[in-house]
Amino acid sequence: MSIRAFYAASIQLFLNETAEAIIGKISQSHTQDLKFQQTGAWATQIKILHEALNEFEDGHIFFEFQIPRMGKRADVVLLYKDIIYILEFKTGAKDYMPADIRQAHGYAIDLHHFHEGSHDKVIVPVLVATDAREKVTELTEDVEKVYPPLFATASNLREVLQYVENTINDRPKIDFYSWSKSAYMPTPTIIEAAQALYANHDVADIARNDAGAQNLHRTTNALQDLIHKARLNNRKTICFVTGVPGAGKTLVGLDIATNVRSDNEEKAVFLSGNGPLVEVLVEALARDSVQNKKYKNKAEAERSATAVIQNIHRFRDEYLKDKNAPPERVVIFDEAQRAWDAESASKFMSTKRGQTGFSQSEPEFLIGVMDRHQDWCVIVALIGGGQEINNGEAGLQGWVDAIEKEFSTWHVYYSEKLTQIEYAGRDVNFSRVIHAQVEPSLHLATSMRSFRAEKLSHMVHYLIHNDKEKANEYYQSFKHKFPIFVTRNLNDAKKWIKQKARADQSKGLIASSGANRLKPEGIFVKNRFKAAEWFLNEQEDVRSCHFLEDVATEFDIQGLELDWCLVGWDADYRYVDSQFEHWKFTGTTWKQRQQEEQKRYLENAYRVLLTRARQGMIIFVPLGDQADNTRLPSFYDETYAYLLHCGIEALS
Repeated sequence: MSIRAFYAASIQLFLNETAEAIIGKISQSHTQDLKFQQTGAWATQIKILHEALNEFEDGHIFFEFQIPRMGKRADVVLLYKDIIYILEFKTGAKDYMPADIRQAHGYAIDLHHFHEGSHDKVIVPVLVATDAREKVTELTEDVEKVYPPLFATASNLREVLQYVENTINDRPKIDFYSWSKSAYMPTPTIIEAAQALYANHDVADIARNDAGAQNLHRTTNALQDLIHKARLNNRKTICFVTGVPGAGKTLVGLDIATNVRSDNEEKAVFLSGNGPLVEVLVEALARDSVQNKKYKNKAEAERSATAVIQNIHRFRDEYLKDKNAPPERVVIFDEAQRAWDAESASKFMSTKRGQTGFSQSEPEFLIGVMDRHQDWCVIVALIGGGQEINNGEAGLQGWVDAIEKEFSTWHVYYSEKLTQIEYAGRDVNFSRVIHAQVEPSLHLATSMRSFRAEKLSHMVHYLIHNDKEKANEYYQSFKHKFPIFVTRNLNDAKKWIKQKARADQSKGLIASSGANRLKPEGIFVKNRFKAAEWFLNEQEDVRSCHFLEDVATEFDIQGLELDWCLVGWDADYRYVDSQFEHWKFTGTTWKQRQQEEQKRYLENAYRVLLTRARQGMIIFVPLGDQADNTRLPSFYDETYAYLLHCGIEALS
């Protein structure tokens, strides 16, 4: 328990120890330089608790208790009479601030979700604003035995604790020894994971440790081994990593990039063509570094973060001019299936970069840049199956064709799953690649995004491909943990998602980039915003996702996630006569998509949208308007009915 808390004791032992002795024990575990304010805050907390807990029998108390999310510690956790109290102190505070309320509530929710021994236990967060006025506080309805925060001051904490004990009757027994030894199973967002890895935490510290998620560690270890082998044998290697949506492909790539960034021999960089993802991650790392005083200013922090995570187009443009090999020996290409084919790359280079005569596909060019190394190098290509969402994306076959055509001496490793359409997006053939070898560890089979619904991606796969029976079957297996509703009223959808998102949980409005006729409903997919502000800003900020005003499209949200999603469903992907039709709004009318490639992009856009939520989602399908030929009710009614047949419940 000493690892999880800087101080742990029975209440009786705590009451018999002096504040100086307790602070001494806390300080021994504290890794940062202690300031006078910090030790003063502990002294205040101890004084308040010595008075509040006097004459309390049994129970245990913990100071600086690690919450199962990286970098988070609750001030005090109290186990008493089969109730877990999260006590968050704000020393000197004269009011109960919304951000502090969310912080205390968030700790309680995280403990419930990610600490095995707390799953079914009563958890009550209490915000202690030491100098505030006493506030009438009463328990309101709990969600899965986690109550909304109560409020206390330095003088009435004892009364608040006694009130809770006298009010809650249904309290599952807590065996202290079992609870203290229970496993942590954190499931961080990609932003939290990036911050943790950048701060030199091991991937094992931030990922669930249940058997289903061990594959994440196996994949990381397999890649590390292949990188070392390439170095020892002077071999050029490319590794394809596949997985279900949310399985942790980006996490694996970030782990490789951050773990070897300080090794000159195996220097690595994480490259992504996903502009919003790069913007959000770099901004998140910079903000976190400044807050933790790792760097003096944000500009310096941003430069450091950009050395690890870069936009792939910046990398490409640099090595169009520079004909030398890059300093990085290991390059991770995120969403590698989205690299451009030869036609699109040639058109872009000619019109945007003035490079006439450019005839390579993006995979050909990128492999060629790394091939400039005389001895060894490694490319890790992260493949998001079925997530090509833009014109001219080469898909996995573009990489295979490049290897076969120009780089036959390279050694290729891939999972056998890569030949399956669900993961590769289309048929892929490795038979003509000379040095190709199957490596099962390079497939991630378990979704890490939604800790409540690992099978969500499978349900969405069948929903997208018009198999309502299979979609329904999968949804029934996890609907009790991961709610999905559908409604025809946008205001009702917003009300539902606001009620569901508790504490600091994220919520946002998302829709297809082709959902142009959601505009009359107040959903403007053409409006642009800064992704970093949308994802990272506080709930009180109107630019943040929490306000449900700015809408993110598949291009903004791919590779990222929210706790709760409101998905707007327009007539671009409509269900008609027992099958899906693919449409595009051009000018003033809808035109049906005829090319198979264009149809696949649209299907993948909806696949991305429907797999972004970690805890649940609501789908809004408009009623349409008989007086508007671009929004006829017939464009939407059958889609709504189809979603109901997939098992999704109508919001009552």
